[in-house]
Amino acid sequence: MADVIILGNGPAGISAATYAARAGLSTMVIGRDSGALTKAGEIENYYGFPSPVSGEQLVQNGIEQASRLGAEMISDEIVGISYDGQFTMQSKTNEYRAATVILATGASRRAPKIQGLREFEGKGVSYCAVCDAFFYRGKSVAVLGEGDYALHETMELLPVVGSVALLTNGKEPSVEFPKEVTVYKNEISSFQGDTVLSSVVFKDGSNLPISGVFIAVGVAGSSDFAKNLGAETAGTTIVVDENMQCTIPGLYAAGDCTGGMLQIVKAAYDGAKAAMGVIKRIRTL
Repeated sequence: MADVIILGNGPAGISAATYAARAGLSTMVIGRDSGALTKAGEIENYYGFPSPVSGEQLVQNGIEQASRLGAEMISDEIVGISYDGQFTMQSKTNEYRAATVILATGASRRAPKIQGLREFEGKGVSYCAVCDAFFYRGKSVAVLGEGDYALHETMELLPVVGSVALLTNGKEPSVEFPKEVTVYKNEISSFQGDTVLSSVVFKDGSNLPISGVFIAVGVAGSSDFAKNLGAETAGTTIVVDENMQCTIPGLYAAGDCTGGMLQIVKAAYDGAKAAMGVIKRIRTL
């Protein structure tokens, strides 16, 4: 078990890894890519580079630095996270455990903009199958998504609810779903209901009666994991204290997912601050 697992290998995550590893903590960084930063052609407003540097090169420099200091870099996609005094993270094929976690996978830029989704949050729209499946025992629900994250949420729901439909909103599923899951590839127009969600309406005019929908679009991000664990969020932003700790003990967040100025320098600062919080907590424990 690691002292700290950092989800995300962008500037916030790698900055945190650098501080944690230098402090002697067993440090694991899990990520598949470094997000939007790798698409930046030239960066010339970051300290210490007399000539412009590409985002891809800046990311690689950071990863090499953290690795040299002892951080373990793992290429994997986390689809679920749970907490029982310690944190357990599940990917499609592996499980990882840690005493503390730093969420640093950036801000969500893929939140689906579908009429009714925000209005029915907590009234039929959920972001956590593990948390809320119990409330839909024997009922018909749907999962909005098409990849491994959606599959993970589907598998959590199937033993509990009456039936699960997959809503891909016009996309092709990227993984295979169980046979008992009906796949609807129609584009979605809106979610409808009176005081609670009762149906999804497609752009072709058809509709599907459902009691709940679980949002699992694309790859799970920091705010998704925070919501799954019951940590306080404000929209897609994670609420943290002065030490970058969330409302769950031992859970920290850093970078774009905490809001504010979406800049590399702020992400690096957040990562360092979150790591200092983790270091203090681990040494106290």
